[in-house]
Amino acid sequence: MTVVSIFKLALFFTLTATLVTISLQQEQPLLLNAAEQDSVYQVLSSINSATNWRTLFPDDLCSYPPHGVVCDYFTDPTTKNVTVHVTELSFGYVSDFTPNPSCSPNSTFSPLLFTSFKHLRKLFFYQCFTQTQAFVPVIPTTFGSSLEELVFINNPAFVGPLSGITGNFTSLRRLVLSGNGIHGAIPNAIGDLANIEEITLSRNKLSGKVSVNLSKLKKLKILDLSGNGFHGNVPSSVGNLTHLLKLDLSSNGFSGKIPESLSNLQALDFLDLSFNRFGNFGVPLFLAAMPRLKEVHLSGNLLGGEIPEIWGNLGGILGIGFSNMGLVGEIPASMGLHLRNLCYLGLDNNKLNGKVPEEFGFLEFVNEINLENNNLSGKLPFSANFTAKVGEKLRLKGNPELCVDEKLSHRESVGELKKCSKPDIPNPVLFIGVSHSGLLSSSSSFLVSLLFWGLWILLA
Repeated sequence: MTVVSIFKLALFFTLTATLVTISLQQEQPLLLNAAEQDSVYQVLSSINSATNWRTLFPDDLCSYPPHGVVCDYFTDPTTKNVTVHVTELSFGYVSDFTPNPSCSPNSTFSPLLFTSFKHLRKLFFYQCFTQTQAFVPVIPTTFGSSLEELVFINNPAFVGPLSGITGNFTSLRRLVLSGNGIHGAIPNAIGDLANIEEITLSRNKLSGKVSVNLSKLKKLKILDLSGNGFHGNVPSSVGNLTHLLKLDLSSNGFSGKIPESLSNLQALDFLDLSFNRFGNFGVPLFLAAMPRLKEVHLSGNLLGGEIPEIWGNLGGILGIGFSNMGLVGEIPASMGLHLRNLCYLGLDNNKLNGKVPEEFGFLEFVNEINLENNNLSGKLPFSANFTAKVGEKLRLKGNPELCVDEKLSHRESVGELKKCSKPDIPNPVLFIGVSHSGLLSSSSSFLVSLLFWGLWILLA
């Protein structure tokens, strides 16, 4: 091969590589708006000022972004011009699989988030505002029409009223504000989020009555208000959320009667009303009409009464939390008969009496049964294999009249129970000497004759 040929070949490969590079660059989205790029730098600096973001990511932030910054193409319907804008911003280290930009203890909340990103669809903060207080900003009415997910998780220093963060979010699907310093009442504007599918406001400092009309939230699948200071009655309009899959109102101050309208939630598979102040109206019978339930938790409400016979259509239940409810009477054997998929059963700290149903011993998937601190009695009906399977999560202490068979007494899970006394052995003299024809022995015949003549004398 001549020198000229070699030169031509090298020139060909050089040109090809250059064309490929140019092509790849053209395929990459370009954040043409310099002001928007500068806003991303400023927001990154507000959550972690120790990192020089401009030096670390000097190129176009839509071509070579840090984790947590996502862009997308947009076409102007009039001019047909294609532009690229930031659509997702996620901050706070979650896992090795989603290494978003980590937040520093003195992170601040940049107001640019609600002014510079008109096309934002998702805003996510995880453990970013933990020490230095960051106040809920006033959101301009011009922002939020594109926002689909607003997520703040475990940001205790993010404080302010919930009314300040609801905005004009006509496209919002997920509102997740969990473990923050959000306070005040639920604003009526929540009822206007027509496209919302999840509202999670757990573990904040919210309070007051839930008076907002929830009937308009036709697409809602998750409603979680747990761990706040709400009080008063649960609004009956919750029963109109017919697509609801999860309802969690636990650890509040709700009172009165659990609304019968919840029976309309035919798609519900998770219900948690535990640790409220619901009145002495008994376990709701409407649970029997909710066949898709997987978990039901009512613990910590003094509902009183007996455990009703409602389990025939609830065979899909995996967990029942009925602790500390003032329940009386016996445990229905039908629970063990129908709830064949049960994994967890909590009936502790009630006033239940009678025997432990032997049907519980045939629950194939159960891994925890808590019957502590009741008035149960009699012999524990479980086999050695069953007690070995459940182990230390078989909790029975606090039932002084409950006893365990000698052969199980050495197991740690039932070791605190007393041993059952041995049954009385009949007098063998009365049962020996029975012939194959079934006649009584001579001793037995004598006693029967004596008893017969004694009665005849008394009656004569």
